[in-house]
Amino acid sequence: MPVKVNFVLDDDVKADMDLLVESGRRSRVVNDALRKALLAIRRQQLTAEMDRLRKKTSPVSTAEIVAVLRRDRRRR
Repeated sequence: MPVKVNFVLDDDVKADMDLLVESGRRSRVVNDALRKALLAIRRQQLTAEMDRLRKKTSPVSTAEIVAVLRRDRRRR
């Protein structure tokens, strides 16, 4: 369900939006831009978490990964 929110745009961003985006599509453009920005933030956070975890764990060989996958597939 759509929710109306208030936020402040920089003057140059507002001017570009007024110039480039027709009035009936502005909410969609802002939503799409926010989705992309939020996805990028989420990916950065997850990457940082993976890097943090990687430092705490020991390396695993490809052969070990394949063996675990094969064993798990046989259980099903």
